[in-house]
Amino acid sequence: MTAMTVVWGYFAWCGLIALGVGMGRVMWEFLGLGVRGVWQGLGPWRTGRPDRRIPAVGGDEPAPLVYWWRQMWSDGLSAASYGVVVMWTTLADPWLERTGRNLFRGRLPSGSRASSPAGAVLLVVFVAPGTAAGALVGTALATLLLGLFLVTFTLLLALIWLGCAATVPVLRGAERAWELARGVRVKCPYPQCYRPVPLAVHRCPGCDAEHGSLRPGRYGLLWHRCTCGRRLPTTRFAKRGALTAQCPYCARRLPEVTGSTRVVHTPLIGGTSSGKTMLMAAMVEGLHAFARRGELTVEYASADDRTAANDLGQELQQTGWARATTGGQPRALMLTVTRGRRRRLLYLYDPMGESVSEADRVRAQPYLQHADGVVLVADVLADAKVRGRLGTDDLARAKAARPSAQGPWDTYQRLAGELQALTGRRKRLSVATVVTKRDVLDQLTSLAVPGAEVDKWLTEIGLDPLVRILGGDFRAARYWAVSARAATGAGALESEQRRAAEPVLWLLAASGLRTGALAGPGGTAGPRERRIRLRGLRDRERTPA
Repeated sequence: MTAMTVVWGYFAWCGLIALGVGMGRVMWEFLGLGVRGVWQGLGPWRTGRPDRRIPAVGGDEPAPLVYWWRQMWSDGLSAASYGVVVMWTTLADPWLERTGRNLFRGRLPSGSRASSPAGAVLLVVFVAPGTAAGALVGTALATLLLGLFLVTFTLLLALIWLGCAATVPVLRGAERAWELARGVRVKCPYPQCYRPVPLAVHRCPGCDAEHGSLRPGRYGLLWHRCTCGRRLPTTRFAKRGALTAQCPYCARRLPEVTGSTRVVHTPLIGGTSSGKTMLMAAMVEGLHAFARRGELTVEYASADDRTAANDLGQELQQTGWARATTGGQPRALMLTVTRGRRRRLLYLYDPMGESVSEADRVRAQPYLQHADGVVLVADVLADAKVRGRLGTDDLARAKAARPSAQGPWDTYQRLAGELQALTGRRKRLSVATVVTKRDVLDQLTSLAVPGAEVDKWLTEIGLDPLVRILGGDFRAARYWAVSARAATGAGALESEQRRAAEPVLWLLAASGLRTGALAGPGGTAGPRERRIRLRGLRDRERTPA
C-alpha cells in the first residue's frame, strides 16, 4: 500500500464522515424545524390581523362554519405544507446557499479561510460534496419522517371529524324522537300560509339576525355563534325555544311554545250566522272558568291572541252579538292549555261561513288538512225540516235569532268529501257537534227541549241522517247544546261557559291531555239548570247594554 493510497483513503473516509454527519444533523434538525413549522402553521400567520385562510361569513346563515367542519382541514393542510416548506427553505438557505457555498470555496462553514491549502482542498473535494449530499439525504429523510407524522395527524383529525359528524344525526335523531313521542307537529297558524314548519327561523337576541338553520350541523353541534358573537343553542334540550321564532315561509312570529308543545288544530265549521264566533268566545271563556277553579291552566299563546280575545269580549259585552267573520282565511286563535304535567297548544280556527258553502271554497281552506278534530256548529233553526215543525210564534222567535242560510246537514255534505281529500284520515278524527242558540231553543214550544242526549233529540227533530253519518264517518262523535249568548258578554253564566268549553276539552282529551273527566257526559243541563239559565237571560234582556 503506497502513501498516496493511504492519503486518498483518509480523504475518502473524511468525506463519508462528512456525509454521515451532515445527513444525521440535517435530518434531526430539519425534522424539528418541520414539526415546529407545522405547529406554527396552525396558528395565525400574523397575530391580530385577519387570516386569509378563514372564509368570511356569507350565505343565508349569519354564523361561521364550525371549526371541525372545514377549517380544521384547511389549517391542517396549510400547516403541513408550511412545515415542509420550512425544511426545504432552510436547506436552500443557509445550508446550500451559505454553508455549502463556503465549503465548495475552500472555506469553513463560518466563512473563514482554511488554515492551509491542503485543508482547503480537503474541504472542496471531500467535505463539501459529503456535506451537501448529507444535507439533501437528511432533508429527504426528515421529510419522510414528517410525512409519517402528518399521516398520523391526519388520522386523528379524521377521527375528530367523524366523531363530530356522527354526533349531528344523533342529536337530530334524539330531538326528532322526542317530537314523535310527544306528537309535536308545528304548523303555521296564519292565513295564506298554514304550512308545516320543520324548523323555525330563530332571531338572535343580540343583533336580531335571522338564523334559519339553528340545529346541530356544520355551524355547530350544541350552539351556533352569531356574527355578533353571541352563542345560540341548537336544540330544544338546550332551551332553543327561549329564542324568538318565526315561520320560514311567511316570516310571521310563532308562539313561544312552538316546537316544544303538541299542537291541536280545531276548526269550527258552520254556516254564516250559525254562531261560530260567539261559540269560540264562549269556549275561551269556559276554559278560563275551569282555570279559575284550578282544574287546568290556560294562557294566551301571544299578545296578539290576548288582544283578539279581549276585543271580541268587549264587542259581545257592548252589543251582545259578534260580527260575522270576514276576510278570507282565518288566523288561528292560540291558547296553551295545561293539566298536570301535560300541555297542549290549541289552535281555534273561525272561518267565515261562506268558506263551506261550496266544495271549491272548502278546498281553499288548507288548515283543514292539519285538523286533529272538528267542531261542527249546528244551527238547527236553519234547517227547513225543523222550521216546518214550528208554530207561528216559534217561527218568529227563530227568525229573530238570525238563523244561518245553511243548515247543518248541508254544511256537512259540503265539508265531508273535501275534508277526506284534504286530510286523508277522517276516520281517525273526532267530531264534536255543538247545537247553538240553546237559549232560543229552550223557549220554543213546538219542539222538545234538548235533553241530556242531544243526538237523540236531533234524531227526533228530523236530523237523523246527520247523526248517522257523523257516527260512521268519524272515529268518535259527541253532541252538546250550548247557549253562547248566555256564556259571553255582561252577566255571563259560568255554568254555561264551562259547558261551552266541554267540546274542546273532549277533543283535547283525544290528543292525550287528561281533560276527559272535565268534558262531562256530552249532554246538556237538567230542568233546574235550564230554568236558572233562562232566568239569567231574561234578566240580561231587561238590563240596558
